[in-house]
Amino acid sequence: MAKLTPYIMSEDARAQADFYIQALGGEILSVMTHGQLPDASEANKDKVMHLSMVAGGVGLFLCDFGFGTISHGNNVHLSLEFESEAEAREAFEKLSEGGRVGHPLERAFWGSLFGQVEDKFGILWMISTEAAQAEA
Repeated sequence: MAKLTPYIMSEDARAQADFYIQALGGEILSVMTHGQLPDASEANKDKVMHLSMVAGGVGLFLCDFGFGTISHGNNVHLSLEFESEAEAREAFEKLSEGGRVGHPLERAFWGSLFGQVEDKFGILWMISTEAAQAEA
């Protein structure tokens, strides 16, 4: 069986990881820099080659993208489903800081809360609650 872990190419992996920890809770598990590689260039020695973290109970990988320009698209969204309305509202509010709300967090016709936000790093998030757990 496979395990899916989102891998985010970043312009500043450390800052982005810190933002997600503040917004969703969690921790950085490990960081490997280019400086740890043999023959690393001085210019890239502090750049993140691989960062492993947990945010909101979900494993994520990040790295400082060094192979051209990052292009933000709309073809991938990260979906977080929370057990409580309070948790969903808090995550939505914090991820919205400096970002753009695509769809406000509100009750959907299927019974759960649902909203979409693009965070300040260009990552698209879908925030929801479990339909059976949605509070009236």
